[in-house]
Amino acid sequence: MRKTKNVMFQWLAACALAVALWPATAAEAAAHVKSKHHLRATHHHAKVVLKKRHVRVLRHKRKVVYAPPAPPSFGHAFGLQDTAAPLPLKSSVAFVVDQNTNEVLINKNANAVLPIASITKLMTALVVIDRGLPLDEKLSVTQDDLDATAGNRSRLRLGTVLTRGEFLHLALMASENRAAHVLGRTYPGGLVPFVAEMNRKARELGMNETHYVEPTGLSSSNQSSAVDLTRLIRTVYAVPLIRKLTTSTEAVVPVGRRQVEFHTTNGLVRNPNWDIGLQKTGTLSAAGHCLVMQAKMAGRNLIMVLLDSAGRYSRIGDAERIRKWLVASAASSESQPR
Repeated sequence: MRKTKNVMFQWLAACALAVALWPATAAEAAAHVKSKHHLRATHHHAKVVLKKRHVRVLRHKRKVVYAPPAPPSFGHAFGLQDTAAPLPLKSSVAFVVDQNTNEVLINKNANAVLPIASITKLMTALVVIDRGLPLDEKLSVTQDDLDATAGNRSRLRLGTVLTRGEFLHLALMASENRAAHVLGRTYPGGLVPFVAEMNRKARELGMNETHYVEPTGLSSSNQSSAVDLTRLIRTVYAVPLIRKLTTSTEAVVPVGRRQVEFHTTNGLVRNPNWDIGLQKTGTLSAAGHCLVMQAKMAGRNLIMVLLDSAGRYSRIGDAERIRKWLVASAASSESQPR
């Protein structure tokens, strides 16, 4: 099957090259291949992009260039997603614990140390709040913030002025990396003492497998385990402001002359089937798609950690599978004769 697909892609690329070299107009070429490709033609060259293989046909070079596939995430590189679990989960790591009794309900690679992406921002928020920095203080986005988040999309432009509380809100709810960097950069002494405090706080909480190098989660060197993150979730859940901001659904802030609307990165917050007390998402090529939550289901307060999920929606799918499994298990237990 794989060989057949390769042959097919080679055939399509050859057809694309023939079209690019054919003395036709760009409109005619586009009409010829629009069912398979997206064609852009200029008088210098024609480019054909295949959605799956990113095949580029360059007319002036007369060759086909294949873009290399993205490297696998850490968990997938080590095959962690194939570990057996009570449920068919797409995440490499899944850990569900009863918040009150510490009973472990699901454990899939809970001690594996992996990049945690924007889950990092929970510790960023904890350090800012524990220091008691004024949330109404005005801060601005500088070139340092832009440089640190280069290549990452953000609507917080250079010179944007917001309060520390607003930056905190955007970092936790919308996972705004530039906002998180502003929080770290404006810490007394700057980023170096801020990151040092993140790691000191981790040691204090018993997160011995956790290490931070910056406040946003853009670095794959920010790493932790599900067991450690459970300790962090217990701690930040006790902070009312963090609970409130992580479960907020939207915020409108001034950016220049416009009012810009930001939304939560976790659609489950708006789902009536869920009672979420705290949450944070994270996405990074090295980390996959991550999700941590405190939620009430089946009459229990639970902490859920999902790391290195395979696809964009897989972490949400895993969370739903876990919820339905727990609800069904609870219903089955109640129906049993006593």
